[in-house]
Amino acid sequence: MSRPIFLSAYWRHLALLNYEVDPYLLKPHLPAGTELDFLNGKTYISLVAFLFEQTSLFGKIPAFFHRNFEEVNLRFYVVRKENDQIKRGVVFIKEIVPKPFLAWVARTFYKENYISMPMSHNIEIGNSYNYVWDEHSLFVKTEDKVFTAAPNSPERWITEHYWGYTKINDQKTLEYEVQHPIWNLYKILDYKVDVNIASLYGPQFTETFNQKPTSQFLADGSKVTVHWPKKVPGTFSSP
Repeated sequence: MSRPIFLSAYWRHLALLNYEVDPYLLKPHLPAGTELDFLNGKTYISLVAFLFEQTSLFGKIPAFFHRNFEEVNLRFYVVRKENDQIKRGVVFIKEIVPKPFLAWVARTFYKENYISMPMSHNIEIGNSYNYVWDEHSLFVKTEDKVFTAAPNSPERWITEHYWGYTKINDQKTLEYEVQHPIWNLYKILDYKVDVNIASLYGPQFTETFNQKPTSQFLADGSKVTVHWPKKVPGTFSSP
């Protein structure tokens, strides 16, 4: 049974650049009770930029001056086994939003590594999408034709992790559910990543981002509901 809704919003124009990453780089961030999720024997990290729109708290209360804003996050993919259920989820290394209050709420209730920076965007739907945060930026150019990812494709695997996990300590983890339908996608024809990876995420990820992404696409997004978190126990898992 799902926990009550904490937040609902529309996530729009999600630009996802996905990189193969050494699993040992993710070990310090791995929450207790989770294991790395592998796709064809490899682990991945994703740089994601998108828009929050029509944000509401508790599923119905408008968030007033914080309804529409940008977010950029760096995330990787995990699984958690609970009885006979396998929960596929994401872990965020860092999340960036433009307003300090938003970052405070996420740190307070979800223990996520949120920070605030000046942010902006410039979007021509079905053509180009540019996200800027402080001195960093991500630009993608897409086809104007929408497609739906095949059931066993990397694109479907990336977008169908419906749980979030946060490391509290080596024994406790925070778990929350994220619900959304299957997204329609656009192929990315060109992209430019202008990000100081070492200063923003740590020098250990510089080599990862010096590679070309193994996949890149843009999701049109949908309405999303984020449920209240709960603490779950578990022993620490190594990659």
